[in-house]
Order: sequence, then C-alpha cells, then structure tokens
Amino acid sequence: MTRALHTALAVSAGVLVGAGLTFVGGVLADREPAPSAAAPVRAATAGSFTDHRLLDEVVARVRREYVEPVQDAKIEQAAVEGVVSSLDPHSAFLTAAEYDEMRVNTAGSYSGVGIEVSAQDGKVVVVAPIEGSPAARAGVRSGDVVLAVDDQPVSPTRLNETIDRMRGNVGSHVRLAVGRGGEPEPLVFDLERSEVHVHTVRAEPLRGGYGYVRITQFSDSTPADLDQALAELTVSASKPLRGLVLDLRGNPGGVLESAVGVADEFLDAGVIVRADGRTPDSRFEMDATAGDALAGAPVVVLVDGGSASGSEIVAGALRDHGRATLMGERTFGKGSVQTVIPLRDGQALKLTTSKYFTPSGASIHEKGIEPDVVLANLPKAPEVPPQTMMKDSAVQTALQYLRDRGLGSQLAQAATR
Repeated sequence: MTRALHTALAVSAGVLVGAGLTFVGGVLADREPAPSAAAPVRAATAGSFTDHRLLDEVVARVRREYVEPVQDAKIEQAAVEGVVSSLDPHSAFLTAAEYDEMRVNTAGSYSGVGIEVSAQDGKVVVVAPIEGSPAARAGVRSGDVVLAVDDQPVSPTRLNETIDRMRGNVGSHVRLAVGRGGEPEPLVFDLERSEVHVHTVRAEPLRGGYGYVRITQFSDSTPADLDQALAELTVSASKPLRGLVLDLRGNPGGVLESAVGVADEFLDAGVIVRADGRTPDSRFEMDATAGDALAGAPVVVLVDGGSASGSEIVAGALRDHGRATLMGERTFGKGSVQTVIPLRDGQALKLTTSKYFTPSGASIHEKGIEPDVVLANLPKAPEVPPQTMMKDSAVQTALQYLRDRGLGSQLAQAATR
C-alpha cells in the first residue's frame, strides 16, 4: 500500500487555530477528480440503476413553485449534501473553503499569527499562543479575549470569519486587539504574519527518569515532533527513559499515516492497522519498521471517551503487541476510514471507504477499546503542561504504575486494582 495515499481525519477537535479550524477526522487521499467529476450525473440508462424521477420531480417543483427563485447551483449542492450526509456521520461534502481548512490543518503548518482560540461564554478566547509564533513573541497570553482583528469586532458565532482575517501572506501585518484581566484598556498588537508550526506534541520529564508526552491530534508533522520530544526527554533524564506516559485523552485523530508513525515509534515489527473496503485502494495494511525509540521501556497510554480514530489505532496497536498498558475510559469507537476526493471548483467529497481493524483483527467501530485499567472520575487532559499536568491524578496513577512495574509486573498490576 502506498503510504502517500492515506491521510486520516479525526471526529472533531473543537479548537480553532489562528489560521484554521482543527476539525478533521478520517483519511485524506490525494486523488485526481475522475473524468466525469466535472459533469453532473445524468439520468440512468435502462437497467443500470434507479433513475431520478422523484428527484427530478422535486427539483422541478422547487424551481417552479417555491416562494422565491432558487439558483440551480444551490439546489445541486443541497442535493449532494443530503445524499452524502445520509450515509454516516463521518461522510460529508466539503466546500472549497472547508477543503482548504482541512488541508491546512493536516499539514500542521500555516501562515498566520499563531494562536489557538475557542468560543467560550460568548467570547473569543485565546487557548494558547503557539510557541515561537508572532503572537507568542509579541506577548499574547492564554486567557486573553480577542476583541478585534484589523479594527473589526469579532463574534464567537462567526469564529471561522475571525480565523480567516488572522490568515494572510508571510510578511503581511494584522492588528489584534485583546482584553486582559487587570488591564483597564485593550492591548493592541501589530503582528507580522509568518509560517507557523502547529505543535501537536507536548512533553515534560517526570520524576525518577520517566517521561510524559501528550499528543493533541495527528498532523503530518506529529511523528517528527514526537521524535524531537523523546530526544529532549532523554537528554533531560541524562539516560534512557525508564518509561513513558503517552496521553491521548481527547485526541480525536488526524492523519492516518501520522498515527501509524507514532505507533511505529514503539514497535519493532508487526501489523499496526489493517483496513478493508470495496475498492483496491481501500484495502491496505500498514506495518511497523525496525527500531523502538524507548528500547522496550514500558509505556502507559491514557485514553478516554474523546480518544478516537487515530488515537484508537495507536492504542489498539500498542496493546495488541503487548507494548503498552491502557488506562482511563473506553475510547470513542470510530473504526472507519474516510477518503477525501477532490471535486471540481476546489470542492471535495469526504467519503467513508474502509473499516479498519487492530492487529488482532478486532473492529472497534461503535464499540471503542476498553482500557486495561479503568480510572474512575478521569480528568480531562491538561491543556498546557506542565502547569496543570503534575496535578493530574491520571498522570500520577500512570507514573506510579510505571514505578511499580520497575519493581515487578505483578506488583504493578496489584497496585491498580
């Protein structure tokens, strides 16, 4: 299977980035439009498939009798959206803007100011400035409230519009006005847009020579970011890590190849994921390559109900190969693969084309993965380690498990019962 063919999407991330929406969730395949993609579907020939008499009748009625004129393009798009959305929750018709957003976010980089924002309590709030970005260098902080972009007020109900205004060519400027607690007047930042790398991996050393890594989603750059994070943790510990807490809580998925690459970091050999569908392209298998970044040191993977798609691929592969212990809650249960097929006018079709299976052959679709160790009252993953990470009871439980395992696997298992 050619790896370049598959790029996974997530279910929903719910966080907007200063240059794009982080929402993707299935598989992105760089395909050329089929020769017939630019032409509308014609009436069926006899005996081939059901004709469109009902659809034609409804469209004719709308054109002739609806209270206001409706453009044919709007009718066509609505029909396409209706057909695709009726298939399953993960298939969708993407407008050119939505498709562009998807490509920006799976790439893991964009041209903008470099802040993650979300709508909270009727405000556009900065979740975090991205390290090294124009916003971070200028002093924008987590918790700041975005008031205006280029002197135009922002609205949490039009967040995408706000995000678009923060985008732009490298070297161009944008004025960002924010409100900050304790400041009587808005703070105004004149920011020069630059290429921003969205960090999906956050790492922190833990006491005793252990490490903590949080992956928020899987973009094209995630495996390289993980490599760097593990190298820095090893340097910090001044010796090989004794174990790792891999936090996938709330991770909705992302690029399929990246999820496979993350699992491959900890596996020497074997199948990571299999997929089965109706077409040759939708049937594939991805295997681990030689080399374990931790040289066999134990791994605990933290999961919850928001761990989906790519997160479940990683968790399922590591557990099936006996490489990790899963802790937390049952995962989301998204075991399908979506392929994004480019259409005319920059639009695209996100279509479920495969179901994937863990190395043991298990399908987790609508079932999820049950953790080896269930943690009651599981907290959400900390947004910005290490400020809150060390107070996280799940991380502390995982760390204690790793320590106990160093004394013997039987003790480690007993300690979590």
